[in-house]
Amino acid sequence: MELTGFELIAALFILVLAAIVGYEVVSKVPTMLHTPLMSGANAVHGVIVVGAMFVAASAEGPLRIALALVAVILGTINVVGGFVVTDRMLDMFKRRPEGQGPEGRRHPEGKG
Repeated sequence: MELTGFELIAALFILVLAAIVGYEVVSKVPTMLHTPLMSGANAVHGVIVVGAMFVAASAEGPLRIALALVAVILGTINVVGGFVVTDRMLDMFKRRPEGQGPEGRRHPEGKG
């Protein structure tokens, strides 16, 4: 599939517009909503990785196969990293045993 000059400019315009809108929307999210929002985004990114796998399966030519492989790898890193960050954020809300600090060590005075 070859893009004409106009189609390429339109695709780049949509990409830049989506990046600007995405930045503006995410920057306005309150702190308390970041964890649930990230969990939902991880689910969407999982679907994107599956789509990238379908594209990789139908790719023809070495350049397209390489780009599809890079898309799958980067998407997978994004999903795994998102779940790791979400897990760490949720750990902040767990109750700690009495007399232990943030890293599970006992305070010298025994106070939490």
